[in-house]
Amino acid sequence: MAQHFSLAACDVVGFDLDHTLCRYNLPESAPLIYNSFAQFLVKEKGYDKELLTVTPEDWDFCCKGLALDLEDGTFIKLADNGTVLRASHGTKMMTPEALAEAYGKKEWKHFVSENGMPCRSGKYYFYDNYFDLPGALLCARVVDSLTKNSDQKTFDFWKDIVAGIQHNFKMSAFKENSGLYFPEIKRDPGKYLHSCPESVRKWLRQLKNAGKILLLITSSHSDYCRLLCEYILGNDFEDLFDIVITNALKPGFFSHSPSQRPFRTLKNDEEQEVLPSLDKPGWYSQGNAVHLYELLKKMTGKPEPKVVYFGDSMHSDVFPARHYSNWETVLILEELQGEDGWKPEESEPLEKRGKYEGPKTKLLNTLSKKWGSFFIDSISGRENTENSLVYTWSSKRISTYSTIAIPSIEAIAELPLDYKFTRFSSNSSKTAGYYPLVHYTNGLIE
Repeated sequence: MAQHFSLAACDVVGFDLDHTLCRYNLPESAPLIYNSFAQFLVKEKGYDKELLTVTPEDWDFCCKGLALDLEDGTFIKLADNGTVLRASHGTKMMTPEALAEAYGKKEWKHFVSENGMPCRSGKYYFYDNYFDLPGALLCARVVDSLTKNSDQKTFDFWKDIVAGIQHNFKMSAFKENSGLYFPEIKRDPGKYLHSCPESVRKWLRQLKNAGKILLLITSSHSDYCRLLCEYILGNDFEDLFDIVITNALKPGFFSHSPSQRPFRTLKNDEEQEVLPSLDKPGWYSQGNAVHLYELLKKMTGKPEPKVVYFGDSMHSDVFPARHYSNWETVLILEELQGEDGWKPEESEPLEKRGKYEGPKTKLLNTLSKKWGSFFIDSISGRENTENSLVYTWSSKRISTYSTIAIPSIEAIAELPLDYKFTRFSSNSSKTAGYYPLVHYTNGLIE
């Protein structure tokens, strides 16, 4: 494989929507998501009212890459070899002694080597995006409550969390104005959403003018997708995209066969007839990557058009697009901006670094005091010496399945389309594909 990646070499450029093209105001959107679940649990399922009160300090618990053991209510952070770096029961962090007794130096019981482990199962749940993280805090506090009130050893609350998801985010919730989340976003989108800067809009038009086919593939339903896109890109947003696919049900969009996930037409945001194949550009619902790729062959006139897909979720976007469809993948990773110890490489010329200014107030994408760095940690979870540092399982998956990782689309929007990014797979460095380039200030393991 070539050492460098360039958008100029791609025929098709695809995008996820939430937390990729559409960036959220996390200090507002995270409490909204949390409250949408917490109110359901308290009002509909009889959980403790204490769940409704959240302090600013509580949010430090949130960190991407944590796994929740659904049986015993334990959250864990994994090293790249599958051993446990840190753990908590509910929000209460385990001491190094308790950690050693519970896990030792063995692989976690659900770990599958070679990165083949799924992020979802009936036994555990991995938190890998900003829609997930408020749920991690809520689940941890549920475990705290159940432990305090009944000293439970096993837990059966997950079915109620799933019911809360269904209540707030079912396909009809936006239209019916049900739940807490959609009515609030509709009431005041500017409170929760960042409109795309002009540099990004200009970049999208530049891609179109360069002859690229532009895709939007989102698991959001069409009515919510329309609200987001009109707010962040303008009422003419459809002119930017050749194909829009909503309710894509990722990762199944990539992993399932065409017979399992056929495309459907849409009328007034309602799904209509099943399509045996995809014959022309347009706006569709559900679907699969196989039929989409057949259409892309026709549109480009190439037997193997080169596709790149931008997304923020390793589980839903990057891993399946690479693993099942062999697409190039760009991971949107806000943790690259501002985590203590991970800094843009200042030696790179300014005009090549792109321009990025994150939100002035940060909530979830800063370093967690409880969990440490998303990228790297010490074996004990306490010491921070160069010899004890190891990469996390999350960072290993990034370097394995991402072509490159960037903090936002804005970070590359002013670069020329033929800019050559260094791939993760270009050499032995586990940080090669991060842009802007990063180094670990306390001595990076290579």
